[in-house]
Amino acid sequence: MTTARTIILHGFGGAEVMQLETRDLPAPGAGEVLIEQTAIGFNYIDVYQRSGLYPLPTPTGLGHEAAGSVAAIGPGVDGVKVGDRVAYMNAGLGAYADKRVVPAEKLVRIPDGIADEAAAALLFKGMTAQYLLRRTHAVQPGEMIVIHAAAGGVGQILSGWAKALGAFVVGTAGSPEKCAVARNAGCDIAIDYSKPDWVQDLLAATDGRKARVVYDSVGRTTFLQSLDLTAPFGLVVSYGAASGPAPEISMDLLNKKGCLYVTRPSVFPHNADPATFRANAADLFAAIASGAVKAEIGARFTLADIAAAHRAAEARATTGAIVIAP
Repeated sequence: MTTARTIILHGFGGAEVMQLETRDLPAPGAGEVLIEQTAIGFNYIDVYQRSGLYPLPTPTGLGHEAAGSVAAIGPGVDGVKVGDRVAYMNAGLGAYADKRVVPAEKLVRIPDGIADEAAAALLFKGMTAQYLLRRTHAVQPGEMIVIHAAAGGVGQILSGWAKALGAFVVGTAGSPEKCAVARNAGCDIAIDYSKPDWVQDLLAATDGRKARVVYDSVGRTTFLQSLDLTAPFGLVVSYGAASGPAPEISMDLLNKKGCLYVTRPSVFPHNADPATFRANAADLFAAIASGAVKAEIGARFTLADIAAAHRAAEARATTGAIVIAP
């Protein structure tokens, strides 16, 4: 029987609650594949789940995405073979491991020219950007959009891809250094939202123009301001809560702010169907091939250092994606 080194969560709390354990791994069953993982993606939802903000039954694994090679296949598997390079982002929790058995229908083959580390860094975040830019709102040339946390992993992908789609992109970030990262990622304007008057700074920089869409992954500290930055009949997309959950609002406030729309989408429902998942992944891989999406890896850790990875993310001490090596 194969053994796997995997991170297990027995309870919620700080980064120290994650334990690296060795466990037996069964052979792949019908429709399943054993993957030897080479690179694991980190996403901020991992912090929400570890801390208990998004409670889970315990004990549980953590992590949603990884890349590696197919080591064995179970009965009835077609579409992949031993040796294929593959990636996944919606196979259930447990990506923080050096080996894993997953359903074959959850896999996409990694195209030639894209490294395993890049696939692990980009798949979950890139698929998030894909549904935000293509499905939640189909961004059009000339539209102004605002992207909070534009120097983060998803933020950089959103900024570059939206710019390639022809949008006028305004990013926010938490320091002058991160604003420089956001501009380098594709933002036409980058505003430091750690300053008390950042909303006024943003509107001054755009000559008072407001956004057709505001993409808000920060939550508590930016959501109400996002309403003020949205043009009449515009859309606020709340897709994360890095500073805590967005405050509750009355529906009448949306009317007063300009007949606004608000949505709280998620990457998983947009990719629940295997055929749709692969089509969306093909869209992402095409954007990578065109240069619209780039793998900006800000930090690397190992499974043994997983607590340090979480602490760095929570301290907002990194820019770009965090990648974990088994």
